[in-house]
Amino acid sequence: MSTSAPVTPERIMQFAWGHTPPLILEAAIRNRVFDVLDAGPKTLKETAAATGASERGLRIIMNALVGLNFLAKTDGQQYTLTPESEAFLVSTKPAFHGGFLKHASEQLIPHWLQLNEVVRTGKPAMSVNQEGAGSEFFQQFVADIFPMSYPAATTLGKHLAVGNTGTEVRVLDLAAGSGVWGIALAQGSERVTVTAVDWIGVLPATQAMVARFGLTNRFKFVDGDLNSVDFGQGHNVATLGHILHSEGEARSKALLRKVFGALAPGGTIAIAEFLVSADRTGPVLPLLFAGNMLVNTDEGDTFSFEEISKWLADAGFVNARLLEAPGPSPLILATKP
Repeated sequence: MSTSAPVTPERIMQFAWGHTPPLILEAAIRNRVFDVLDAGPKTLKETAAATGASERGLRIIMNALVGLNFLAKTDGQQYTLTPESEAFLVSTKPAFHGGFLKHASEQLIPHWLQLNEVVRTGKPAMSVNQEGAGSEFFQQFVADIFPMSYPAATTLGKHLAVGNTGTEVRVLDLAAGSGVWGIALAQGSERVTVTAVDWIGVLPATQAMVARFGLTNRFKFVDGDLNSVDFGQGHNVATLGHILHSEGEARSKALLRKVFGALAPGGTIAIAEFLVSADRTGPVLPLLFAGNMLVNTDEGDTFSFEEISKWLADAGFVNARLLEAPGPSPLILATKP
């Protein structure tokens, strides 16, 4: 006869302190801990000397990072990077994901502290999908989330084989942000030109990133709101990189219909989202991210492939399909007949 393990409050107590890991990671990033250790193992005293931070503060957060497996300790009490932190938390490396964490204490967590009231009223703490507040938020944010989408955007470019066409490939990069989707596609072929659309307050960040990649001469920048700006016509590819979740169902449906009109026959729409299962029982990250939309938008949510594929069909698209790509979820592609 089998006996089940006793129920304990251990997991609840772990979640009670669940706010601490991102703040500890942010403190380590802001105090250059991972950058300093990238040069080689260091003792606490050596790390303090190199960073200028206090030994007491570093001792406590660095030991916590050892417990979280973002740092390791040698027998000589030297601290070292783990493969994960070496790849993604050193600011000088192209795959640096720590920029996102730098927004935890001042931009992300403060809004979540209002969750009790948000749930009671159904009204967000802030609407980042509205141009006024949203422009300020995303102008600070988009460059730091570039590494999160770049691998998926590169995969998309290879899948679409933009380098194999003998004609111009016109890309419509909507709510372009850092410009990551257009940049990755433009890197795939000199025949790619990009129309990047975003709010006037965000476009300077887009332009700066595009210039870093030396692609300015192949980009056209259009300022305006997705609901009202003219997308033009005859585009071969349209990208919606993590946009639908902030727009909500009604605006997303309208946006997909508008994109359909902007594409040339045979054109492809590519959508990146945090996809939930059809019954909304997983995966856990998209379910949690729905909470982020509750806190930060008026109608935002996370959606399933089944929901979005139906919206695409209703807009006139055919062959909605998934493309496996690096990131939290596969990309959704569909074709304009």
